[in-house]
Amino acid sequence: MAEILAMKRDTAQELVSAVLTDGILRLTFASPPANALSLALMAALQDAFDRARDDKAVRVIVLAAGGKLFSAGHDLKEMTARRTDADRGRAFFAQTMTACSTLMQTIVNHPRPVIAEVDGAAFAAGCQLVASCDLAIASHEATFCTPGVNIGLFCSTPMVALSRNVSRKQAMEMLLTGEKIDAATAKEFGLVNRVVPREYLNQIVTKYAQTIASKSPLTLKIGKEAFYRQAEMPLADAYDYASQVMVENMMARDAEEGIGAFIDKRKPEWKGE
Repeated sequence: MAEILAMKRDTAQELVSAVLTDGILRLTFASPPANALSLALMAALQDAFDRARDDKAVRVIVLAAGGKLFSAGHDLKEMTARRTDADRGRAFFAQTMTACSTLMQTIVNHPRPVIAEVDGAAFAAGCQLVASCDLAIASHEATFCTPGVNIGLFCSTPMVALSRNVSRKQAMEMLLTGEKIDAATAKEFGLVNRVVPREYLNQIVTKYAQTIASKSPLTLKIGKEAFYRQAEMPLADAYDYASQVMVENMMARDAEEGIGAFIDKRKPEWKGE
């Protein structure tokens, strides 16, 4: 059993590079040429996010991809090969979609902020991955698309993340036409935060990550969780919930330290409690 676990870990490390520097965990996946979200790649990403959850040294996570594409989405060749199964692939398709949905929810529910660094094409589940991150910075060369409708497979799971980031009309435009949008349009839609020259992409993403990493990790955890929870509530319920969160946040040592440091005009010393 130990040997099997070791083999799985080695495979995950080959698919996803994890580098931690000054509180910033950079996860880079590489499965050229399309960086398709195969079952193995999703498992490797899931493992990396799960490990980061309990690592107090991690303050912010940057998700990037090696190669010319960010991700073309699910591995259609892998999925098509399973049509020869006795059930025509149904069990494998279900396993793939469950793994994908779990990964996307892990990103949203993760206690650390996650920034997508997007260069090249982010299509279908690749676009879903970008939409699931808390922030997204794209190069001018990045493109986005939910093209499932073009091949008889509506992008239903990417739709979940997409429709929570852009307006309904814009989401439906992407889903119904299956056409690419450029980075500038993605920013206009609200899918990405900023569009920058490719040569400055890593530098600007790192600056964002450093700024966020300098904050109280407890405050970031509280705020991220509250943001996504209140967004699904009616207005009055959202205010009731957010008020309770503010009270509990005020009781935290980091809030006491932060407010004291502001009054004393000094740099706060975060304890994460």
